[in-house]
Amino acid sequence: MRAKLQPYCRAGIVTALAAAVMSLGTVHAAPVTDEAIVNDAKSTGDVLSFGMGTEGQRFSPLTAVNTDTVKDLVPVWTMSFGGEKQRGQESQPVIHDGKMFVTASYSRIFAFDAMTGKKLWKYEHRLPDGIMPCCDVVNRGAALYDDLVIFGTLDAQLVALNQETGKVVWKQKVDDYKAGYSMTAAPIIVKGMVISGVSGGEFGVVGRIEARDAKTGKMVWSRPVVEGHMGYKYDKDGKQIENGVSGTLNATWQGDMWKTGGAATWNGATYDPETNLIFAGTGNPAPWNSWTRPGDNLFSSSTVAINPDTGKIVWHYQTTPHDGWDFDGVNEFVSFDYKDPATGKTVKAGGKADRNGFFFVLDRTNGKLLNAFPFVKKITWAKSIDLKTGRPVYDDSNRPGDPSKGADGKKGSVVTSAPSFLGGKNQQQIAYNPTTGYFYVPANEWEMDIWNEPISYKKGAAYLGAGFTIKAINEDYIGALRAVDPVSGKIVWENKNYAPLWGGVLTTAGGLTFYGTPEGFLKALDAKTGKEVWSFQTGSGVVAPPVTWEENGEQYIAVTSGWGGAVPLWGGDVARRVNFLEQGGSVWVFKLHKS
Repeated sequence: MRAKLQPYCRAGIVTALAAAVMSLGTVHAAPVTDEAIVNDAKSTGDVLSFGMGTEGQRFSPLTAVNTDTVKDLVPVWTMSFGGEKQRGQESQPVIHDGKMFVTASYSRIFAFDAMTGKKLWKYEHRLPDGIMPCCDVVNRGAALYDDLVIFGTLDAQLVALNQETGKVVWKQKVDDYKAGYSMTAAPIIVKGMVISGVSGGEFGVVGRIEARDAKTGKMVWSRPVVEGHMGYKYDKDGKQIENGVSGTLNATWQGDMWKTGGAATWNGATYDPETNLIFAGTGNPAPWNSWTRPGDNLFSSSTVAINPDTGKIVWHYQTTPHDGWDFDGVNEFVSFDYKDPATGKTVKAGGKADRNGFFFVLDRTNGKLLNAFPFVKKITWAKSIDLKTGRPVYDDSNRPGDPSKGADGKKGSVVTSAPSFLGGKNQQQIAYNPTTGYFYVPANEWEMDIWNEPISYKKGAAYLGAGFTIKAINEDYIGALRAVDPVSGKIVWENKNYAPLWGGVLTTAGGLTFYGTPEGFLKALDAKTGKEVWSFQTGSGVVAPPVTWEENGEQYIAVTSGWGGAVPLWGGDVARRVNFLEQGGSVWVFKLHKS
């Protein structure tokens, strides 16, 4: 009996083991760990986070694609997002375990085989009628953690899906879309928590940064970034525990204006493990009409540093106190080492190309201003940034007028102001290259006529109190990719572009800087000189940041393509100037051609 059963048992055990191994191999990819995320900027075989590292430098140490070889860069595959849901495609791909995860317009996410482009799965979030995204139906990307891929939706939810199957693991409502809340930013992962912000500053929402357990979606803490609102921690049962008011009630806001104060954190956050700080940019105060809200209006148009362990604000720096021009301060704060010319010492710093046209360098440990200088050529709202006080030197004549003092009490005096409210830089991401010491800034030169109007808050309605029209300053260009020296404050070189630049930047140790244009080109420039060394037409405008990684010893470049975003919706004369641009929706992947 034993002799007859033994081969059967042996075969059965082997078959069962093989099946188990195959099951493990196909269902459970290598988990994304906290350690891997912290090391994302140094690792080259994947892209685990928005910014190609939580610090947001968008720098790769890869060198196979360089100034000599880039001429041989060719497409490997492209895939369409399909359907009629085009509009702006601002997503940065994330790559792990041979899979690429890309979000798309209308709260969709795709998983592709990163080598072949084969579609593995697609998830389309069911959006309700009545969503109110300010600036197109965009999404900027997803976060990876453990076996999950996590992204935000236009109806203000966070969704976590299994990386292998695309099945929903958890889903959490962030806030009420009927009140104007939405989500467009890519979340990041910090110490096992998914860190996310909110969109909707044009509807009088209250900006905040939240932390959730990445595996379950349960709240850990919430930190409002409008002064006067209470922050909260949450226990294991989800019970809310008070965690201190942000700022001091009515210190910089009068009356009840803080209750609908805006300051949406719509562009997400970065994280520096060295200082253990989350850096979040905050949007414009609400409403735009600054005469309704005297004071600095903290923490709007600022960078706030938050301790992820406590959920409390450690420091803040306000780039546009008492903003009257819609100069959101959401622009990403990028950690880097800064050699202080005054002392010769290396300082743990951060750089930020602000919407208001000035580039700021801050000590990232305490928020102290180290340097500030223009990165655009025309600024009218302020004469300079005072390096001693850290405050703008305003040109008071360039603030839109008080409508109550207008001839009919319905319209304040009109001013022509630069930059326009779409900013010297908007959502398009900068990059920092430690080998050149330069930041690469996709800048725009434009101005606006702007005026104030009476306004009152109504839930779910636009809360502006301003009118405007955007105009080009120059006939030959609006956009300019600029290399900026954070120490000298000089623009080292620039590469001009007819249409506004709206996509982010990638820079590499191979001496290259990649970026896209609304005209559809993905371009590579020599990082030292700005000379164009390669370009490729993707078929639609590029308004997203490229990424790079290596697989099987080869370096790949990827970018999403699809014209849209705020410019065609809000751009006025500028929108009409670029109405020849075509919509689209696809992802492109490139590598070096082998002869």
